[in-house]
Amino acid sequence: MAHPNTALIEGLRKAAAGLVNGNYYAWGHHGACNCGHLLQATTQLTKEEIVTYAHTGIGEWTELAQESCPVTNAPVNLLLAKLQQLGLTPTDIHNIEYLEDRDVLNRLPGGFRWLKRNVRDHVILYFDTMANMLEEKLINNIEIDYSELLPEEQEIDTNME
Repeated sequence: MAHPNTALIEGLRKAAAGLVNGNYYAWGHHGACNCGHLLQATTQLTKEEIVTYAHTGIGEWTELAQESCPVTNAPVNLLLAKLQQLGLTPTDIHNIEYLEDRDVLNRLPGGFRWLKRNVRDHVILYFDTMANMLEEKLINNIEIDYSELLPEEQEIDTNME
C-alpha cells in the first residue's frame, strides 16, 4: 500500500479537483489518464510532456512501472521516479490506473463496489477516497511525545523557613 504522506494526499485531491473542474481526461492518453493526472497535480509537467516521456517506454502505466530500470535514467523512469517519490509502488501505480485497490474500494461511500477505470466520476471518487484513507493512516501514525511539550517539574522546597 502507498506510503501515507502529505504530498501524495494533496496530489490526489488536486488531481480529483482538476477532473471535477473539467481538465481533459482520456484513459488511453498517458498524460491525461489516471496516473497522468496525478503526475500533473504533483509536478510541473504538462500532459504533453508526460506523453513525450512516457512514449520512451512501451505499454501502459502498469507495464512501464513493472519494467522500469532505475539505472538507465531514461525519461520514462523520471515519471516513475516521481510517482515512487510520492510513496507509490508499482502495484499502487497499477491500482491507480485500474482503480483496483481493495482497501480503497472497501472505503467507498456506500460500501464496496467495482469502479470503471475510464469513467471520470469513478476516478474522482477513487482519488478522493484514497486521499481520505491515506490521511487517516497518516494521522493515526503520528506519535507525540507530550513530555517534551510540558515544562519540567520544579522541585518544591519543603524546608520553608
